[in-house]
Amino acid sequence: MRAIIALLVAAGTLCACNSRTPPAPAEAPPPADQTAQAPAESPPAESNVTEETYTPPPPQPVVSVYEEPPTSQPPPEEIGWAPPPMLVEPPPPPPGPQYVWTGGYWGWYGDWVWIHGRWAPPPQPGYRWFPPYYDHRGPHVVYVGGFWGAPNVAFVAPAIGLGLALAAVLPGVIPGPPPMGPEGVFVPPPPGSRFGLIVPAPIGTPPAVVIGSPPVVAVGMRVSNTNITNTTINNTTINNTTINNTTINHVTIVAPASATATHVAVNATVPAVAHLAAAQTPVVRVPAPVPMSTQPLPPYTPAHPVNLPPPAVVHAVVPPELTRPRAAAPAAELARPAPDNAAEERAAQQRAAQQRASQDEQPQRAAQEAEVKRNAAQAAEKRAKQQQEGAAEAQREAEERAKQQAAAAAQARQAAEAAAAKKAADEKRKQAQEHKTPQ
Repeated sequence: MRAIIALLVAAGTLCACNSRTPPAPAEAPPPADQTAQAPAESPPAESNVTEETYTPPPPQPVVSVYEEPPTSQPPPEEIGWAPPPMLVEPPPPPPGPQYVWTGGYWGWYGDWVWIHGRWAPPPQPGYRWFPPYYDHRGPHVVYVGGFWGAPNVAFVAPAIGLGLALAAVLPGVIPGPPPMGPEGVFVPPPPGSRFGLIVPAPIGTPPAVVIGSPPVVAVGMRVSNTNITNTTINNTTINNTTINNTTINHVTIVAPASATATHVAVNATVPAVAHLAAAQTPVVRVPAPVPMSTQPLPPYTPAHPVNLPPPAVVHAVVPPELTRPRAAAPAAELARPAPDNAAEERAAQQRAAQQRASQDEQPQRAAQEAEVKRNAAQAAEKRAKQQQEGAAEAQREAEERAKQQAAAAAQARQAAEAAAAKKAADEKRKQAQEHKTPQ
């Protein structure tokens, strides 16, 4: 009987085991484990994607000239390739308050030529300086050079669809790469950037606003307005845009980390006044050569080509941290989740960039402080000189008044003495007559 009961229990247990469904869930844990291990396997995959090491630009032949800007908006030119990256040209102190900084920028003379910056007074009272205009349209660039405009003149952007003949190229000129970036108005990229890249920007933006930005190696940097005053936009259609009385005080430069040579995102507000923008401290310094001749060239016209001076070769001065390859991350860091690691790395890069910017700004601040001290010393010296001259003038006037008073007193004495002498003589004559009368 016991044997029969044992057989029945064993059979029931065997049937119960065969009828349960846990074998399927028993297979479920392996996928769950694999899913949990996936993030740990992602860092090696990320580590295979290395950030591009910055390659300094090769020596660049640059034709540098002075230009005599026209006093009206020049006609547009359609050019087959993008202007080169900006060059560095810190402005000297202005000769006077009425002078305006008119450069430097890339202009067209059968090739992209560097128009050297200079301080110039307006040709007539009330005239305003209009910076150059660059527009990416299809595979080409529509360019309008800088000019002086009368008080009632507004810049008119070339109409969309305007039929232009491709500008003639000087013999021996090798075309550069076409513009790379979104279509529309732009400025050349920062110094040391990859040739062909462009930076979208509003109409009226001085090209030098990008001088203090890091070089760009991919599309992504752009300029937007931060503070605009006295702005009126009239007749805004797809065919024509007229901007009247536009004054842009500051602009914001934005770029993702993937676009910059420093692999650090950019979000900075910079001055839009031409000479202040050109005075920024560059990340990569590519100095603009001084023109060989001080004689300015006339504005470009296709019918009257000019003889350009020979080019000067410029070299980029690159900070060491841009040319060093990035160190491999330790294994312990690779084991960390990728998003946290990337965030920490970006934060470290931003801190390093801020430190570099602070170090770069120190000489500029020192120079500004020295300039302020010099100006204060000159003003104090001028005031002291004026006070000395005023005191000397007052002393001269006092001496002159004293002389006049002394002369007047002398004349009064002489008149009194003459009157006394005359009175004495009259009395003598009278006495003499009185003595003669009794006889």
